[in-house]
Amino acid sequence: MSHTVEILSVGTELLLGNIANTDAQMLSQGLSELGLNVFWHTVVGDNPRRAREAVSLAKKRADIIITTGGLGPTCDDLTKNVLAEAFGKKLVFDEGSAERIRSYFQRTGRPMTDNNLQQAMLPEGCTILENDWGTAPGCAFEAEGVHVIMLPGPPSECRPMFQYRAKPYLLSLSEGVIASHTIKLFGIGESAMEARLREQMNTMSNPTLAPYAKEGECELRVTAKAASSEEAQSLLQPTVAQVRRLFGDKVYGVDVPSLEYVVIEGMKTKDLTLGVAESCTGGLMAKRLTDIPGASQAFKGGIVSYTNEIKQNVLGIPPHMLERYGAVSQEVAAAMAEGARRVLSCDVALAATGTAGPDRDDWNNEVGTMFVAISTLRGTHVRPLHLGSRPMRERLRTQTASHAFDLARRYLSGLDFEN
Repeated sequence: MSHTVEILSVGTELLLGNIANTDAQMLSQGLSELGLNVFWHTVVGDNPRRAREAVSLAKKRADIIITTGGLGPTCDDLTKNVLAEAFGKKLVFDEGSAERIRSYFQRTGRPMTDNNLQQAMLPEGCTILENDWGTAPGCAFEAEGVHVIMLPGPPSECRPMFQYRAKPYLLSLSEGVIASHTIKLFGIGESAMEARLREQMNTMSNPTLAPYAKEGECELRVTAKAASSEEAQSLLQPTVAQVRRLFGDKVYGVDVPSLEYVVIEGMKTKDLTLGVAESCTGGLMAKRLTDIPGASQAFKGGIVSYTNEIKQNVLGIPPHMLERYGAVSQEVAAAMAEGARRVLSCDVALAATGTAGPDRDDWNNEVGTMFVAISTLRGTHVRPLHLGSRPMRERLRTQTASHAFDLARRYLSGLDFEN
């Protein structure tokens, strides 16, 4: 599929910054997995004239236009009207969609006002994308060499509508099969990763290799198009294997959700239990671990030892150690991990302590000075981190938690803690 895509997000609330445009982010990620090139993101308010101008421009430069928002029952929901007008299509009443809207209100026990049936007005001849997650149906049509797909705006509706309605429609535009694998890396920056692959990426056409930066880690997506799934996989696997060889143990998985997922699955596989002691991360490590379904099979619990009092009375860290080295130190990080393993009676314990800012701490540690530790039956290891003074607190905490998970991942894989 050699197409160019424009995502057109409709809603004044997006322009005002009242809500973040997470729909566009989700769509771009999903479309890249299909091998579709998103060239433009456009946001336009609930204004008919400006919406017409945005659609007119999109028609000239993209052959797939995907809209989000503006499909609801109120007077400012204008997306269908503007798109139908732009492509010379009439809006017609679809009784099937109307019945689904009525059933939705009956099922949820909410009163239905007449204006909700406005959502059943759809462009003539369109493919109706049934909405099982809300009231407004989506739709798709092709006109003037352009494919138009309209999706509802609420993320709880837009995401499943794309996954289960729009994606099959887009795949039907292709004469072949598109497949991809996502390679996850930790411990290397995006620029360093890209520099090692730049020449190769510039010469690749099928499969393609695309880098992505995430919070404190990197991804490489390999995408191939072929006549069958088997043929697509035969194209993908050599590149995946090459990347794994090139980056070695910085690759923590292929098609896995996250570092913490790898840690939990590894603990379950080896029948080990895990606990955490947190200071600067403030419970983030435990939160990320418990976000994973089935984490209770391995994760025993966490201790947020934000003050020295809790470090002493709960984790058993001697007062003289805190007085001599300070809470943000290699010695205290090790003691926190060992204390957590003892108190929580777990096989493996992780710990994090550091200075997340906005100012230096009482021991004059710069913002971004962090220590993560792991304690196991084989001993304790501490990784000092200098994450820089510019990142915001949230980013520093996220990166620190990820480094702790990386220690656990390396322990489970039999790798050196540092590389």
